Amino acid sequence: MVSTDDAADVTHAGGMRATRAFPTRTHSHLDPFVLFERFHIAADQGFPTHRHSGFEILTYMLEGGMAHDDSLDNTETAQAGEAMRISAGKGIEHSEFPAEGPCSGLQLWVNLPRDRREIDPSYADATAEQLPTAASDGATVTTVVGEGSPLALETPMTYRDVRLAPSASWSWDRPDDWTRFCFVVSGSGAVDGTPLETGQFCTVGAGDDTVTLSSDDGCRGVAGAPHDEPIQQRGPIVA
Repeated sequence: MVSTDDAADVTHAGGMRATRAFPTRTHSHLDPFVLFERFHIAADQGFPTHRHSGFEILTYMLEGGMAHDDSLDNTETAQAGEAMRISAGKGIEHSEFPAEGPCSGLQLWVNLPRDRREIDPSYADATAEQLPTAASDGATVTTVVGEGSPLALETPMTYRDVRLAPSASWSWDRPDDWTRFCFVVSGSGAVDGTPLETGQFCTVGAGDDTVTLSSDDGCRGVAGAPHDEPIQQRGPIVA
């Protein structure tokens, strides 16, 4: 079964804008996923040093570059098509600022299972060249997390950047008991015949589901094993 919803417009402290799929007033967390949004940071904006704990962060850049600086002495910049992974664990501090002019990207927060909440924090990143990309029959799929990617999280999961030519389709085959959602970055299309437009997302039930988009940008498909544990989010902290 496919369930669709509109993402919500969010304004962060400091004026940064985001289009948030969840959590919103109408859509809660999706175990094991805590939050998913597309963010926009103007050249004079940014997120000063702040603390996270209890979950993992995956940032995938769409436009421009974002500079990351953390309490583990990592200082890196992710450009469009590149990704960063932070395992906050028992606690990490970091900042995020545009590198050269405005930038935008996608950020996913993934809950840590209860028995992994107190792991030491860590950081990893991947260039566009390191993320495996396969093209076939009008579908171009980049694996941000999953087989072949250098980025891995504590939760079994996959993250696909799916770009489809008009009339092309992509078959999404994952374990039936995994939580799955699809977010449309631009263009329009359908999931199992259910229409989707830019800024909309859908959760996908059990079975093999086919995504069809009429866009050269397309969607992001994310799937992961649920922890069957409550997600207790308090801003940047998951207890």
